[in-house]
Amino acid sequence: MPQLLRRVRLVNALLFCGTVAASAGLSLLTPALSPAVQASLQDSPKAVLDEAWQIVYRDYVDGNFNNVDWVAIRQELLSRNYSTRDQAYTTLRQALQRLQDPYTRFMNPQQFQALTNQTSGELSGVGIRMKADEESGEISIVEPIQNSPAAAAGIQAGDRILSIDGESTSGMSLEDASQRIRGEEGSSIVLEIQREESAPFDVTLTRSRIQLSNVHHTLKQENGARVGYVRLSEFSANSAEQMQGAINSLLEQNAEGFVLDLRGNPGGLLDASIAIARMWLPSGTIVRTEDRTGGSYEYRANNTALTTLPLVVLVDGNSASSSEILTGALKDNNRATVVGSTTFGKALVQSVHRLSDGSGLAVTVSHYYTPNGTDISQLGITPDIQVSLNESQQRQLTTNPQERATATDVQYVRALSALQSTISAQPRQPRQAAEPNQPRQDTRLSLPLQMN
Repeated sequence: MPQLLRRVRLVNALLFCGTVAASAGLSLLTPALSPAVQASLQDSPKAVLDEAWQIVYRDYVDGNFNNVDWVAIRQELLSRNYSTRDQAYTTLRQALQRLQDPYTRFMNPQQFQALTNQTSGELSGVGIRMKADEESGEISIVEPIQNSPAAAAGIQAGDRILSIDGESTSGMSLEDASQRIRGEEGSSIVLEIQREESAPFDVTLTRSRIQLSNVHHTLKQENGARVGYVRLSEFSANSAEQMQGAINSLLEQNAEGFVLDLRGNPGGLLDASIAIARMWLPSGTIVRTEDRTGGSYEYRANNTALTTLPLVVLVDGNSASSSEILTGALKDNNRATVVGSTTFGKALVQSVHRLSDGSGLAVTVSHYYTPNGTDISQLGITPDIQVSLNESQQRQLTTNPQERATATDVQYVRALSALQSTISAQPRQPRQAAEPNQPRQDTRLSLPLQMN
């Protein structure tokens, strides 16, 4: 896939890492409005526009607003009349686009609720991960989530969804399909499924509350070595707890080293990435953030690592945001060997706000740097060992996720080689006692593949 096209698609698929904040009230620090304009804000779409404007005015990482007169933008927003909220939303999106920052973004109430549900680590739906074919637009199932209604009904990876409650998915966006599939717990939905070349058939599913598992682990016997394989698909609210359980389980099985697979992980909660980094990294800087005033904050490891056994991290061009924070911390501190292809290159942090009408706003508030002070923006992290997949190999792993971390996965095979060399080069280590690691809860966001 061309680099630009891949970047655009990933931007559209994820929503950055940031802090969820409460609605912004009218600030005394913003330019004053006339009494007539203030009155027009009452019970009007303009009120939400001004909330959003003020958040950007107060917090946006670039105090020059990309050379945009942001005060004049306010007057533009509030001088118009809006017949519908959607009309106001469109105008706000156009204003935000003038910042030329794809990560500063407005979400309507449905989009914001979907984001909140997903990053909480649970949702009400049928339990499927979906994708849209790049050429045909066909919506298909990447995988059913374990212990979900879809899994119980026999839904399989590769199944194509032809219709949702009788509505054809032809021409339907992935976001629209996701919104139709999600719904109230206990309600039902009918999916028309086609499996390979067999005749289409209907599946009736009852929506339930699904706990999402973002960490998958297994112990592998590889050429005489006991390898703990851990795949992290997203940094959500329960990812740190799940990672702790995975590491402890593999240590109890006497793993001699680990492969941490971050390929395709678009990021997520910043605090989750910090907590997970501390499980692998005994000491040292994890990441440094800097806001528009030059104020910086450094996150450090705190001697709570669960293991110091050899570690290899797998990444690719869709490893972004919090994935890059974790990768950068482990690489710069010489804690892990990084294998794969160059990461996405997103070095910005967003604050995500709920507005008064249930809509939401993500605003870039700071820039981050790896422990060595590297700015990876637009550049990504270059692996220690570079192994790229051609289009055929990428397609094979996408359509056959069961082949990930097998002999047909060339990046994994190279990661194994690097890990086994490290294991062989050092004396056997006793298993470490894994002390409970209770990460502080916070809300930093990123939205990966559609989950429903």
